[in-house]
Amino acid sequence: MPCCFFVCVTVKNFLLANSLTMAYRGLLKLRRTPEQLFDVTIQPVIFTLMFTYIFGGAISGNVLDYLPVIIPGILVQTLVTSSIVTGVQLREDMDKGVFDRFKSLPIARISPLAGDLLADTIRYTIATVLTFAMGYMMGYRPGGGPGHVAMAALLVIVCSWAISWIFAFFGVIARTASSVHGISMIVLFPLTFVSNAFVPVETMPDWLRWFASVNPVSHLVNAVRELANAGTIGMDFAYSLIGAAVIVALFAPLTVKAYMRRA
Repeated sequence: MPCCFFVCVTVKNFLLANSLTMAYRGLLKLRRTPEQLFDVTIQPVIFTLMFTYIFGGAISGNVLDYLPVIIPGILVQTLVTSSIVTGVQLREDMDKGVFDRFKSLPIARISPLAGDLLADTIRYTIATVLTFAMGYMMGYRPGGGPGHVAMAALLVIVCSWAISWIFAFFGVIARTASSVHGISMIVLFPLTFVSNAFVPVETMPDWLRWFASVNPVSHLVNAVRELANAGTIGMDFAYSLIGAAVIVALFAPLTVKAYMRRA
């Protein structure tokens, strides 16, 4: 028993060390090609300004009253759509033969995939900080306080990381990086825009309101609003975490299996 335990611990440490090394590789790629951060740096700033000043008066009467609505919506929309990058970059690395070189190294075979997923959490964190900072500069003052804002940020990051497993799976099984991006946008475009992220669902037609109400993005946006604006934890918080757990439980084994078959 002690021997088996020692072997298990050694294997786990080996996998963790390899995965962290690959995550560091991902961060080095971001430093050398900072344009990869445009979707989590420029997009939330532009979207916040554009949506707030275009729709704020029409939906909430003024910009300040619209900020508690739009900031959580922009945050969720930005992080969920940026999770596409996981699959796209994974497919690009596989097409360039980078993963073929990893086969010759004495590392855990799964560590390149795990490293990419870990590195993406840094991108999500950058987008989260910038979105809240932009909202604050425009006059947004979360009523929930710093602690609940941090909880809201962590919730979105965890859920986005879970969603990235879906696109990692697409990245492994797709033929090209462009097809990964195309498929992902077809999935995410209706989910992010036909939700309560930007407008109240009550203003939608009945058939569209039903979809927006059951949309998991709407539950995540509601959970973030409740945490950041009111400092409360409701059922939407639980639904979001349960949804994230279900996604990981379904797509993590599928992705790992498909990746190991390719690797």
